[in-house]
Amino acid sequence: MGKFKLGYAPTRRFVFSKEDALKYKVLIREKMESFGLDIDIVDLEGINEEGLLHERNEEAAIIKRFRDEEVDALFFPHCNFGTEDIVARVAKAIGKPVLIWGPRDEAPLKDGMRLRDTQCGIFATGKVLRRFNVKFTYITNCRVDDPIFERGFKNFIAAANVVKHFTNLRILQISTRPSDFWSVICNEGELLETFGIQIHPITLDELKKETLKIEKTDSPELDEAVNYIKEKLDWSTVTEEDVRRIASLKVAMKKLASETRSTAIAIQCWSTLQDIIGIMPCLANAILTDEQIPVTCETDIHGAITSIMVQAATLNTAPTFFADITIRHPENPNGELLFHCGNFPVSLSVEERPKLNKHFLFDDHSPGTHEGQIIGGDMTLARFDGDHGEYSIFLGKAKGIEGPFTRGSYVWVEVNDWPLWEEKLVKGPYIHHSVGIHANVIPVLFEACEYIPGLTPDPVDPTVEEIKAWLRGSDLNK
Repeated sequence: MGKFKLGYAPTRRFVFSKEDALKYKVLIREKMESFGLDIDIVDLEGINEEGLLHERNEEAAIIKRFRDEEVDALFFPHCNFGTEDIVARVAKAIGKPVLIWGPRDEAPLKDGMRLRDTQCGIFATGKVLRRFNVKFTYITNCRVDDPIFERGFKNFIAAANVVKHFTNLRILQISTRPSDFWSVICNEGELLETFGIQIHPITLDELKKETLKIEKTDSPELDEAVNYIKEKLDWSTVTEEDVRRIASLKVAMKKLASETRSTAIAIQCWSTLQDIIGIMPCLANAILTDEQIPVTCETDIHGAITSIMVQAATLNTAPTFFADITIRHPENPNGELLFHCGNFPVSLSVEERPKLNKHFLFDDHSPGTHEGQIIGGDMTLARFDGDHGEYSIFLGKAKGIEGPFTRGSYVWVEVNDWPLWEEKLVKGPYIHHSVGIHANVIPVLFEACEYIPGLTPDPVDPTVEEIKAWLRGSDLNK
């Protein structure tokens, strides 16, 4: 979807120091660029001599620049008090996530005069944004070099990236849900009406035809997929023909996603697919998920939505994994097994060359599962779901622990209070499917919900108040 674009509109008010406003415009930009985020910054240079938002007659030119550049979010640093009405009108016109903040003021001068009064200006802007019905994020008033500015800025950019991907979401649905999976029923019309999420359905027969067509070619994409499988996995339990068909399936799914402009896939992975082409899609799912096209099993549309959100929360820098929440740890009361048949990204594997196997559960034992344990460490687990017209996203943090061997793709995790987690998951609106990622993206997803009408964050650990305190930087003031 292209690199994230941030509209940078530093603002001042005429009665405070113009010189200090210009100084902080530069300091703030330099600090943003030092954070190492892969984003484009669209500024106001050339609209006026200062590159600052303060003249009402320049409002139309500023709006035009941000629209022409198709920015994904807006940042209005108050370099002194700021001009709140122009901030609000530009924000309303662009309709993207908004961040306001101002650098903490120095002590008054010896003659009692103050140069900026940025905190006071933020109070004013917040009120006017509310009057305009503009949702916004703010960072606690602090110095440019304070850790809370970096924390808040990065969290906002990631949250805005979630909103960007969520509001442009189209899912390639490959066949209907398996008949036994009532838990993944979704309301396609409601998803479109409420969130603008589009679903593009195709049949397994269409996928079969595309797969077999690609299998007969010598395309560079197919060669690359075959070589990847042979280099990255132990494929000794399957045949050369199996590898080629699995690779062809992966290439076909990616091609169909590209042609339909879909950013995620939900596939009926059993059992008709095995009847018509003789393989499991688990490894193909794993490779595509590693390539930032997350694929969910059992035609789980809500799982695909979750995957896009969680992936975007890292600025698309880390792969997700789609897991069943299955059984409790035999010894740890807060331990749980995250598992699926063989679809976790290969890059997450503990083994240097994990196994490409035949499915261990179904009677036909079709080849195509990527089995093995994945790395532990700190993770976020999430689940977008809903029923009866109400939608929420479950959020919780987990940590990898040791546990017994099991078949499929798996990792054992520990959480803070498993009975509390179980109660939330059973009472719903959630199911046994979850999306994991090796990053703490809970504050990001929590903030993103501010910009997604109809979606409520539902954190289990940390709590709502703990997340808000972290965003405020309360822990940094102790």
